[in-house]
Amino acid sequence: MIVVDENLHDRRIMAAISAWYPGQVVSVVTLRPRSLIKDEAIPTLLLNATQPTFVTINVTDFWKKVEPHRSYCVINVAVPKERIREIPNLLRRLFRLPEFKTKASRMGKIVHLTSNHIEYYESDWRAQTLGWPD
Repeated sequence: MIVVDENLHDRRIMAAISAWYPGQVVSVVTLRPRSLIKDEAIPTLLLNATQPTFVTINVTDFWKKVEPHRSYCVINVAVPKERIREIPNLLRRLFRLPEFKTKASRMGKIVHLTSNHIEYYESDWRAQTLGWPD
């Protein structure tokens, strides 16, 4: 399951992800309908879903602030709001890499994704950096 943050809750983005991702693609608001979801509540909401991968452009509130957990993955995509349509392709490229190819390999990782490189940390909080393959 891919869970997109409310700032990515756009039919075109969700449809573009659904076109290649075999699982469910939902907005974070479906995890707790009819309520305001604060950023600090998101990890708890993710624990109530089955191995979700949460995607956000809100890098400053999640990168190096969210505690990794073996039951979810958080992907922080560093693109401005004007370029959010690039996110489905960036995710697809990320999910082709061995470190992120399967749901099991993604769980426990907090990812910082840019068009130039990929950083992630796990329970030891030490950031690993990968370049995009050609």
